[in-house]
Parts: sequence; C-alpha cells; structure tokens
Amino acid sequence: MVYIAIIILLALVDQLSKYKIDNWLVEGETHPVIGGFLHLTYVKNRGIAFGIFQGKLDIISIITVIVIVGVGIYFFKNRKTFSIFEKLGYSFILGGAIGNIIDRIFRGFVVDMIDFRGIWVFVFNLADVWINIGVILIIIDSLLENKRKKKK
Repeated sequence: MVYIAIIILLALVDQLSKYKIDNWLVEGETHPVIGGFLHLTYVKNRGIAFGIFQGKLDIISIITVIVIVGVGIYFFKNRKTFSIFEKLGYSFILGGAIGNIIDRIFRGFVVDMIDFRGIWVFVFNLADVWINIGVILIIIDSLLENKRKKKK
C-alpha cells in the first residue's frame, strides 16, 4: 500500500537527518545555514513537544507507542472512507511519530536540529515537521468538508 511506503519513507528521511547531525555536530554545537535566521543546532531532547516532561522518557515512550498503535489502527481500519488529504495527513503523523519513537527507544533522547532564530527559541526535527504537516492536512480536509456540506 502506498501509504505504508510514505510512512516508512518519512521515518527513514527523519532518521537519516538525525544520523547526519549526530555524526557531524556535537551536542550544543550550531552551524548557520541562512545568516542569523536558520541554524542547524544539535539538541538532545529528553522530553516531548517544546521540551516539556524532561527526563520522563519511559512514560513518554509507553504513551507514544500506545498512541502510534491506536492512530495506526484507526487509520488503516477507516482509510477507505478517508479523503486523500486525510490519508496523507495520517501518513505524515505516523511517519513523524515513528521517527521520534525510534530515537526515544534506541538513543534515549530525540535528536533536534532545526533552529529558526528570531522566530522562536525551540529547536525541532523533521519528524516534528511531518507531524505538523499531517495535522495541517487533516485540518484542511475538515475545512473543505465543512465547505462541501454547506454547499449541499
């Protein structure tokens, strides 16, 4: 199925980016990409979104695995009723979540590296980007669905 391939590809691209950062920079090191705007900064995140729940990796990992399994079951059971936006949205969410749980299980932390200075203080990774793209796709689909319902 194409969506399984998308999920695997997204998780692999995420893991490759983290592998490259892990072998290029040391923790805390930063490399400017676009002046003072975009840097690659190696951060070991032992929490979840925005660094909250630092040091609670065991419980975070257990909850994350349960959520991934739940979302995966929901997606694959209902995929025939989903629009293309929903299918892609869930694929991106699962690909990103799997990318981050691989880090938590095998590294003991999540590798973050994308550092937009001047916009905010948080450093994130491609898995986080994938999850956000997935959520945005599902929101777009919901808005389009509401618009279609109003026209009927």
